[in-house]
Amino acid sequence: MTAFTATVTVRLKRGVLDPEAETTQRQLERLGFDLDDLRSADRFEIDLDADGADEAAERAEEMAERLLANPTIHDYDVEVAERE
Repeated sequence: MTAFTATVTVRLKRGVLDPEAETTQRQLERLGFDLDDLRSADRFEIDLDADGADEAAERAEEMAERLLANPTIHDYDVEVAERE
């Protein structure tokens, strides 16, 4: 078994109302920043042991599908890196 960290980033799909991002974007624009768009996201870092990176990614994908993300309104990305 090898130690991995799986990073799952969950964000609302485009077109789904994101009030946190809208408020933050307005405030950044008031501070003088020019933005085209802003989206909020949640990031989960999961430390796990697996036989390989593919297995670690599969387990993290299952976690995302079963609990971390609602596939109706969320998109998510999974990245896996070996821990040192």
